[in-house]
This record gives sequence, C-alpha cells and structure tokens, in this order.
Amino acid sequence: MPDRARQASGAAQGTRLGQSRLDPLIAGLSPSATLAINELSADLIAAGRDVIRLGLGQSPFPVPAPVVAALQRHAHEKAYLPVRGLPALRDAFADYLQRTEGLSYDPGLVLVGPGTKELIFLLQLVHAGDLLVPSPSWVSYAPQAAIAGRRVHWLDTRFSQGLRLTAAVLQAHCENNPGRPGLLILNYPCNPTGVTYSAEQLQGIAEVARRFGVVVLSDEIYSGLDFGGHHQSIARYYPEGTIISNGLSKWCGAGGWRIGACAFPEELDWLAQAMATVASETFTAVSAPIQHAAVLAFEGGDEMELYLDRSRCLLKSLMGYAARRLRASGATVAEPQGGFYLFPRFCDTNAHLSGSARPLTSGHLCRELLEQTGVAALPGSDFGRPPEELSLRLAAVHFDGEAALSAMAEFSEGTAPDDEFLRGYCQPTLRGLDLLSDWLDEH
Repeated sequence: MPDRARQASGAAQGTRLGQSRLDPLIAGLSPSATLAINELSADLIAAGRDVIRLGLGQSPFPVPAPVVAALQRHAHEKAYLPVRGLPALRDAFADYLQRTEGLSYDPGLVLVGPGTKELIFLLQLVHAGDLLVPSPSWVSYAPQAAIAGRRVHWLDTRFSQGLRLTAAVLQAHCENNPGRPGLLILNYPCNPTGVTYSAEQLQGIAEVARRFGVVVLSDEIYSGLDFGGHHQSIARYYPEGTIISNGLSKWCGAGGWRIGACAFPEELDWLAQAMATVASETFTAVSAPIQHAAVLAFEGGDEMELYLDRSRCLLKSLMGYAARRLRASGATVAEPQGGFYLFPRFCDTNAHLSGSARPLTSGHLCRELLEQTGVAALPGSDFGRPPEELSLRLAAVHFDGEAALSAMAEFSEGTAPDDEFLRGYCQPTLRGLDLLSDWLDEH
C-alpha cells in the first residue's frame, strides 16, 4: 500500500477508534446552548451582520470599582489556597448569608469553587440521587446530570402560575417515586422566567422536601437582583436539608471571573466532604487573587449597596417595559420579579406562527428570528419545555450597563427610569424587542 494511502487509512482507523472510546452519555450531548448562541452571534457579527444579542445571560453591568481595586491589590497572590477556599472568603460568605437571610452557616462548611456551575456539577456527581428540576430551568442542570449518569425528572409547571414549581407537583412526584433519593434544584429569581417565590410557596415546597427527604440546592445566583431587594431563601424553612449556592457572576457583574460558593448545613456535612474530595482531584483551588477580591464583594458596604440598588431599579423598569411590549404582540409572559430574563410563549394568532409556514419547534422559531431580524434568543426546548411549544428565553442585556448606571447617579432615591431613559440608555435591547414584536405582527 502506498505511504499516502496507508496514512489515510490509519487516520480513518484512528478516528473510528477514538469515537468508539467516547462515552455514550457524552456522545449524546451538545455544547451549552447559552455559550453556543453567544459564539454564533459573535461569528455573525464578525461576518458583518447586525445582531442583537439576547441569548447569553451575561450581566450588562461592570464589576463594582472597589471589587476591581481589590483584585488589583491582590494580583501578586500566587499560592495555592485551601481546597475549600480562602478562610477569609468562607467567613465573608457565611456572614453574607447571616446579613441578608438571617441564616447561620458554619464557615467550615462553605466550599468555594470556580463558579457555581462547577459546584453544582460536583454536587450531582457525589449525590447518588435523581435530579428534580422544574420545567423550565437553566440549560446546564440536566446535561450535567447526564454526564454524572443521573436520572432527570422534569417537574411540570404552568404559565397560569408563572411557571413556578408548586408543592403539589413535587409531592406527586415523590409519591410516584417512593424510596428514590432526590436532589431538587430551585433557582430564583429564575433563569429563564424572571419570577421568584413567596414565603408561602417556599414553605409549601420545604414541607414536602422534608417529608420525603429531598435534598434542596437553592441556586441563588440572582438573589442580589431581586427587584424588591427582599430575596428569601428556602433554607429559612428547610435549613437542615438545603444547600445554598451563590457567586459574583450576576449581581456583581463578574461572570468571567468564575467564582462561586456553596454553604452546607451540618446535617449535609457528608456532601460537603465528598465535594471537597472531588475538588481536590479536579480544580484544586480557585485563583487566589479572585478569592481575595471576592471577600470585599460579599462583605458589602455602602458603595456595593448603591450599585445593587441602581442595578435593581434599572432592571425592574427595563424588564417591566419588555414584558408589556411582548404582551402587546400576543405573547404570554410572567411578570418579571428579578434578574434580566423573560420567557414568552407565542401562539398561533401571530401571523408568522400560523398556517403552513408555522415554525415546527421553538428551535425553528429561534433560527427564523435570527435569520430574518438579527435577534438572537434561545428556544424554550433548551430549558426543558416541549419542542412544539413556541417559547423563547430572552436576556435583556444588550446595552451599555456602565453608562446606564452612571446616568442613574442623577436620579433621586426611589426614582425609577422612565421609557425615555430606557430608549436612551438601553436602546439595543429595546430595538431587539421592537424587531421581534414587529416581525410577529406582520401580515
């Protein structure tokens, strides 16, 4: 056999051998939907397309100046830190939960990781139970469960109830799956819906979880962006069975810094120990300078509170405007209560969604929307909704958050931005909403 042919044959054989060694659980996965839409949008922009990026949920606001300054001061730190995290940071996170929630967690039971995403994956890896998630939920919970070899149960929600999980639905699932340990992930203010839970709703879910021994991970990454500033953790009502995760990516604008933390009750120390063991064999420790800077972020202070107040005030006005604009075009959308997401569902009364040209799935809808309007969004099916349901997740983050927050310095306390302010400082997002709504309204 000629050398070139032999090389080609060997390369092909190598490809087949490589594929044969790929775990079937991994082979069936696709890249993260949120990251994929971000990369596609970047490619289209590089090719000269005008794209309004409402896909990736990245905070539009800058990292607060004091936190950036703290990072600069500690840039020289180069030592490996303890696997569980910098002691000062673990203290600061425990104090943060005491200050904001009135909850007492032992700093020794805090685990710091390179983002809450990694910590949530480690939790699924060490907890040998089924994953329970409301539909819709963040795109990575279920794929992480698949990687860890866990079963996923999507818990039904209804648009009439704001797509919130109810105690009744959780109870029905537990009764139908007796004896199976469960891990419930409850994220609120919610990605992708923007809704949160009342104290009564949390109490009901907590009672069911306690009765059936369900471990709850309260993913509170958006807690600082609760529009009322009064986020309540389910751990208030189920302290012995709730793990709290939080980080700096959303309410502190530091997504790319990759730092998060989990706090465990004493009753779940065994999970904390198991996760720390796995962490020691995987990421070892989070970047030292970033951990030092995170101490200041969790300690808070007047400047941090002012930053959060302005962020919440602006987002409340923007998200309220967005919900009204979508409803005017026939969408069903829950009233947003925190964060920067909307989850509209469209019906067949819209011209583009009726007749023979109707998109078959939410994925088709997203592709048509991007191709015809330049608006990038994510399909509801990526979040656990039926593919035929024409729902989307929109992240209202395409604007200059630094300029908008600076302009709000002229506002008196308690004054909300009006529509004119939003048109001036949040124009790309508003233009995306207009393009989407006009596309749906066309005849």
